Amino acid sequence: MSSQLPSLGFAGIGLMGLPMCRRLLAAGYPLTVWNRSPDKCAELVAAGARLAASPAALCRDSDMVLLCLADTPVVREVVFGEQGIAQGGRSGQLLIDFSSLEPTATREMAAELAALCGMAWLDAPVSGGTPGAEAGTLAIMVGGEAADLQRAQPVLLTLGQRVTHMGAVGAGQVTKACNQMIVACNALVIAEVVALAEQSGVDATLIAEALAGGFADSKPLQILAPQMAESRFEPIKWHVRTLLKDLDSAVKFAREQGSATPLSGLAAQLMRLHGSQGYLQKDPATLVSLYRSKG
Repeated sequence: MSSQLPSLGFAGIGLMGLPMCRRLLAAGYPLTVWNRSPDKCAELVAAGARLAASPAALCRDSDMVLLCLADTPVVREVVFGEQGIAQGGRSGQLLIDFSSLEPTATREMAAELAALCGMAWLDAPVSGGTPGAEAGTLAIMVGGEAADLQRAQPVLLTLGQRVTHMGAVGAGQVTKACNQMIVACNALVIAEVVALAEQSGVDATLIAEALAGGFADSKPLQILAPQMAESRFEPIKWHVRTLLKDLDSAVKFAREQGSATPLSGLAAQLMRLHGSQGYLQKDPATLVSLYRSKG
């Protein structure tokens, strides 16, 4: 059966990339992996993946090349740097980028890659975090050509439960920016709520349960409020620096569009303040410490 499935290359075996690759292997896809530090690939290689020496080599045997990388500069380096994807890519291949990037940069890189080697680009950022990656329940928002998405759809549905075509290249990244604006502003106000409950003698561990099903309910509330109330900051499921990077990207893009984002701008500054106090690599549940009295 596996011979009928497209062969996949995957670059970026991190918090999200590792569980995504596990699912692709389990579904029978022939998989080649690359990571800047190759030791992160050991588990996947043991499970049947092949290890590529460079991003260019990743393209050699892959019908589709998937990226899940930290930010815009890293994607640019992996695609256009020495031994990058642009050097190994060819017409008919498809690049699917799960990273959260700046929409404008995504549009520019897609055009440049097509001009250099004829490879098509889908931006397909995801929402749902590591639990969603493990369970295959991610929400995937896609920008690119409809025909390219049709080809990629079976792969995407192995990783997510919802795939939505948002428009041309870059539209997926705009949608992810909107997602992160809502998540980050939500996380900050949940931190305020937990600290207020604690300081007024209310059991903050009951907040999520008390508000469940009401108008204030949300996934961030159900996940973050209990973690904040219990000061349960490990294991780290996502990072403050990721939210900050995405907020900065959203505010920058909004400015380019002439669109006002006052709440997200404030959220970015609060996130930066929190990060500057040593929390960049920590879980966003630690945001509650911004509001707890330091007595």
